[in-house]
Amino acid sequence: MKRLTEFDITQLEDPTFSRAVIDWQKAHGRHALPWQNTRDAYRVWLSEIMLQQTQVTAVLGYYARFLERFPTVQALAEAPLEDVMAHWSGLGYYTRARNLHACAKRVVEAYGGAFPSDPALLAELPGIGRSTAAAIAAFSYGTRAAILDGNVKRVFARVFGVDQYPGIKPVEDALWRRADALLPANGEGIEAYTQGLMDLGATLCTRGKPDCNRCPLQERCVAYATGRTGVLPVPKPKKATPEKRALMLAVVDRGQVLLQQRPESGIWGGLLSLPEFDGHVALEDADQVDVATLANAGGEFGDVAEVEPLLPLVHGFTHYKLHIQPYRIALAARGGTPAGHVWWDLAAIVTAPLPAPVKKLLEQLGQPTLFG
Repeated sequence: MKRLTEFDITQLEDPTFSRAVIDWQKAHGRHALPWQNTRDAYRVWLSEIMLQQTQVTAVLGYYARFLERFPTVQALAEAPLEDVMAHWSGLGYYTRARNLHACAKRVVEAYGGAFPSDPALLAELPGIGRSTAAAIAAFSYGTRAAILDGNVKRVFARVFGVDQYPGIKPVEDALWRRADALLPANGEGIEAYTQGLMDLGATLCTRGKPDCNRCPLQERCVAYATGRTGVLPVPKPKKATPEKRALMLAVVDRGQVLLQQRPESGIWGGLLSLPEFDGHVALEDADQVDVATLANAGGEFGDVAEVEPLLPLVHGFTHYKLHIQPYRIALAARGGTPAGHVWWDLAAIVTAPLPAPVKKLLEQLGQPTLFG
């Protein structure tokens, strides 16, 4: 039997596949999400970027607030990056927010504020990959283009019995060929087809407990027929997750906390955060740090009155787990504000463009019991 990577596109065409997906989506798919039922490419694009690696339930509130502040691509392009980052704060994967701002500027400068309908041109814009470009073009302009996000890979892997990890390039390339071949002829019903694939992966063909009995593709599903829905798609080979440590300094004075601007690239790029004593250090290489050393570190910002350890936090990134040990450093007298730092009112900390774990920490610090 030929493996998936050996099939040519003529063997992959099957018009009954798209018909089954379209019919199911129209009858049972999602139709009331706030970014649906519109041809506004700005709103479609915004939703697609927010939904990358993020659940719909988490996106809903952010989407509404973002549109209220930035109702058009022109408004987003003209806004300060700090404002964009503040409205993205807590949603994670902050490179998306920086790319979002850069993309808005490019669309305004290069296309007069109108997103192009060609997926190839869309894919050249910051933060838009091949699958996202196809989704934007399909939903905004009815363009016949194939998507292949994580949900669709899972559906394809199960339906067609792909017994290799979909992230391997030859397998992914073969899945793209299949995705192109299965598009509805002449693009008829492309919006429902594209949405249907997304809906199947999000609501029925889920990772943990797929609802096979309601799936319109059950009769053709190799994983269902062979009892392998629990093992397909083949998971990514696991590697040990590195663990790192960071010591964060919550330098406080008169109801304010000192925040530091992080570099544009790297972890939490472009956001404000707490000053770090030694950066992100491999856990096995981390040394014990005494109070005197931390007081000296805090002394860069003024005269230190008190150093107090706070409850540690653990935050998981894509590539490693970070153990955060925060310390409250109370100042007796404030020194000069170093470059790249800003004092922020603890009472208004929810408005600061902070990473979610840091914001959570500082919201706790803002309680009057700690800062009378």
